[in-house]
Amino acid sequence: MLPRLHRVLGTLAGLTLLAGAVTAQSAPPRPGPPGLVVLIAVDQMRADYLGRYAGQWVGGFRRFYRDGTVFDHALQDHASTETAPGHSTMLSGREPAHTGIVLNSRGIQDPAAPLLDSIDPVGASPRRFQGTTLYDWMLAQDSGARVLSVSRKDRAAILPIGRARGTVLWFAGGRFTTSRYYADTLPTWVRDFNARGGVARLAGSTWDLLRPESAYAEPDSMIFENGGRDFTFPHRLPGTADSVARRLASYPWMDSLTLALALEGVRQQRLGSRGRPDLLSISLSTTDAVGHAFGPDSREIHDQLLRVDLWLGRFLDSLAVLVPRNRTVFVLTGDHGIQSLPEYAVMVRRQRAGRISLSGYASDLEAQLEARFRTEFALSADNGWVTADVDALRARGVDVDSLAAALAAEVRQVPGVDLVYTPATLAVAPDSERTAHLWRRAVPTSYGWLICVSARPGYEWSNGGLSDEHGGTSAEDTDVPIVFLGAGIPARHVAREVRSVDIAPTLARLVGVRPSEPLDGVVLPEVVGP
Repeated sequence: MLPRLHRVLGTLAGLTLLAGAVTAQSAPPRPGPPGLVVLIAVDQMRADYLGRYAGQWVGGFRRFYRDGTVFDHALQDHASTETAPGHSTMLSGREPAHTGIVLNSRGIQDPAAPLLDSIDPVGASPRRFQGTTLYDWMLAQDSGARVLSVSRKDRAAILPIGRARGTVLWFAGGRFTTSRYYADTLPTWVRDFNARGGVARLAGSTWDLLRPESAYAEPDSMIFENGGRDFTFPHRLPGTADSVARRLASYPWMDSLTLALALEGVRQQRLGSRGRPDLLSISLSTTDAVGHAFGPDSREIHDQLLRVDLWLGRFLDSLAVLVPRNRTVFVLTGDHGIQSLPEYAVMVRRQRAGRISLSGYASDLEAQLEARFRTEFALSADNGWVTADVDALRARGVDVDSLAAALAAEVRQVPGVDLVYTPATLAVAPDSERTAHLWRRAVPTSYGWLICVSARPGYEWSNGGLSDEHGGTSAEDTDVPIVFLGAGIPARHVAREVRSVDIAPTLARLVGVRPSEPLDGVVLPEVVGP
């Protein structure tokens, strides 16, 4: 056995989006399959947000919460709760263990697909994604089906669509772009949108409270928020265009800009006008940035969600002018949630909480193995998961099962660690054990790994700093909203548990297409009828 390892613990601000929004009248029940299917994912949207602020919604969230089929107990049914794995489940109907997208760091990075008009050397594509999505099923039935997917994040724009090629756009370098996986040049309408200077016009803008201060119950003086700096309102954007482009992702207006691009894309591509179904996917990323900086109990996250509600309502009204409401079906969801900042949990709630990391274990073990065998074994730690090139280990005579068991024994001593699995112990753990269930749905059989770990409530995976983190197996990390809205879909709340993988088969039934492979999700009868 190896030696004991070391212990490591707004306003629309000049944007063209929705200023001229027109409210469409209520339409009769849906006459057959919809002309447009719209996925709206709010990054880091906790399940409890819709109900927590229900009395203050006036726009899009109010419409979903009041008029849709709301599943009050919905979740991303897997461990490693990050943006890439979560988005890979929404329109595929399959868990990360079957999509192959298990971590942000092993998601869409692809040097062979550089970004257009960018010196970014990383590039992005869905080449790691395995299997099909709703858009593939739509194309199989109708080769003329159109798709538009937009987000601030590359992985959030790419993964709901899978490997299919279409108009897939994300924000990089101060403008919306795509990679050479999808196109050699940007569509003219995207270039025109970028040229309007919406980003530059935000220079010097101030993010202050949308409502009177009395509307916010949260204190505005938590010194552990935002890394201990600029943690009270108002927050000001930089005064130069270049600086705004670098920092806009952390301010509410990024979501307004994303919705503006989506609306312009629907108009330019005439989505929903063919008489046969098209697909629109929108992922709004700023809630994630604000949540990481300020936490889910902050005044900033409250104000951010009020702004998304307002802008989303105007977007729905503007979209209804282009595509009748009775010909549109929406689903609202999230890719993951987040726990409270550990500092908030300890100082305000007086609960046990903290930050833990496995990076030191992985790096120490890698160093010992490299010193012995003079080669690398790619050990790394991410979200409680220590991965390695197990084939290389076995090729050099290492007993991988014993190595994993020794590492697991060390990690079990870390304060905040709950359950630790090796490949051998996970294989025999009962599926009724919640964390084993979640890890099985996260880990593909093709991945090499040594241990996967679940943290105790209140503890989160972190490599330092005051940023709030997700990625664990707590209910706060896994639980998300799922709401279907459209003509013929009843307004009601459903108490039973459903999963993000149930979205795609349900939409497929509404659209009238057939999945081309076995799915992990099921059709939700509360939405489509018995």
